Amino acid sequence: MSEHAPLVIDIAGTALTDADRRRLAHPLVGGMILFGRNWQDRAQLSALCAEIKALRSDLLVCVDHEGGRVQRFRTDGFTHLPPMRALGELWMRDALAATNAATATGYVLGAELRACGVDFSFTPVLDLDWGPSGVIGDRAFHRDARVASVLAKSLMHGLLQAGVANCGKHFPGHGFVAADSHTEVPVDKRALKAILADDAAPYGWLNTTLTSVMPAHVIYPKVDSLPAGFSPRWLQAILRDRLGFAGAIFSDDLSMEGARRIGGRTVSYTEAAVAALQAGCDLVLLCNQSVGDGEPVDALIDGLAEAQVKGGWRPDAVSEQRRLALLPVGEAPDWDALMVQPRYMQALRTLP
Repeated sequence: MSEHAPLVIDIAGTALTDADRRRLAHPLVGGMILFGRNWQDRAQLSALCAEIKALRSDLLVCVDHEGGRVQRFRTDGFTHLPPMRALGELWMRDALAATNAATATGYVLGAELRACGVDFSFTPVLDLDWGPSGVIGDRAFHRDARVASVLAKSLMHGLLQAGVANCGKHFPGHGFVAADSHTEVPVDKRALKAILADDAAPYGWLNTTLTSVMPAHVIYPKVDSLPAGFSPRWLQAILRDRLGFAGAIFSDDLSMEGARRIGGRTVSYTEAAVAALQAGCDLVLLCNQSVGDGEPVDALIDGLAEAQVKGGWRPDAVSEQRRLALLPVGEAPDWDALMVQPRYMQALRTLP
């Protein structure tokens, strides 16, 4: 096991290839992220996750599985979870029923993933529903930061019941800008005071509950010229020091357009990874680059190894502790046993 394994990569298909095994065995790789293309059915997913864990038990098997339109597994028994906005709408009718429904949602989400061998989901979205952001939209709980925080905490309670860690995203807030950081670099021109009072507030209120955070590929020019995920000011001075967050920080996907433009130029994946780690990220994601020959994944692994040898990046034992803390707690349920478990059936009845 590495003294710090910061890379989270993906695979192209529904089973591991020899190239996948080689990459996942590399000591700089600490996790892998699943996508819809890696899903066929529950039996296949369970076999894939078991093979990954047999290769390395410490690898963190992740997925973007929020509910609504961002849910990678939807068939063969997986519950269709509501978008988070549905919980915010329920809050407006019955606040306490909404918090209960949020806990039920988190439990169903986490328990079903774990029953197939998946460790972790990048959820909940803490962005506020300002309106213009199409990429966030109904993924957000509410416009009010207080409501979003309470519902997110309730959802994280449900995840915790299933033994699953959580990830608040996208710090300090992606909901105010209309641009999509997958394809361009959004710019949020508000002052730091306004952002801290509103969009970033949940990160301070939830600093004892959040186990990980993912920053936004958004530039806030009145705070820093760098996107938040590459900014020591945002990640260390504000998130860690001012807001008191002590968990793991993931970069958002380094293949997104918003991640490749740093300091006015397009950088390589290795340069982006080193910049993110130097800024304060503990883990960096590179998604959808294994399709084809996977050369970009190999280039990143080799590039980060070279940067380590040359002193451009130093492994961090505390970062590695934060990564390992995201692995699930307790025994994973058997799917068939889960389906008749009273807590699970109660949670299904409580979904919004």
